[in-house]
Amino acid sequence: MLILGIAGGTGSGKTTVVNQILNELPADEVGVISQDSYYKKNTNMSYDERSKINFDHPKSIDFDLLVGHLKALRKGEVIEQPIYSFVTHNRTDDVVLTHPRKVLIVEGILIFNNKELLNLFDIKIFVHADSDERLIRRIRRDVAERGRDVNEVLDRYQKTLKPMHQQFIEPTKNYADIIIPNDRYNTVAVDIVRTVISNKL
Repeated sequence: MLILGIAGGTGSGKTTVVNQILNELPADEVGVISQDSYYKKNTNMSYDERSKINFDHPKSIDFDLLVGHLKALRKGEVIEQPIYSFVTHNRTDDVVLTHPRKVLIVEGILIFNNKELLNLFDIKIFVHADSDERLIRRIRRDVAERGRDVNEVLDRYQKTLKPMHQQFIEPTKNYADIIIPNDRYNTVAVDIVRTVISNKL
């Protein structure tokens, strides 16, 4: 199994890069795991308490479960990937049965912050985008898909997103094997990644 880690700030275009890679590979040979599914369970907290959690800090991620699941998949085992709701700020009771694949893509803003997880990645990719562009994308997504108010998104950006990006996300660019600038449709970088995957397969 080939495991790719794709990191980058919020709104950097990680999902776009993942989809560009997926489009060129057989569906039965590649799987995707999102770091967002592995936010910690917060059932012991009220909604108001959960809404104040700093979701851009590494402590918000259940890295032990994510590492355990990747190791299980590498052994050929099927895992129960959790489902996280950004509307309730909590995990749901549902899971997704995830089967081992030849290629596994793990994507998320904080996936390069855990040493054990970092060591599981065969290829590490960082998607870079301008901070203004990332903010615009974040506002559009959170308002349209997560029912957020614009002022709420901007407030969270100033208080947590921006400082956490500078402290925990941007420095992990140094761990990347490939950095993809996503201020435009970057076919060359994605083609290189696809070629590397094809060679490994």
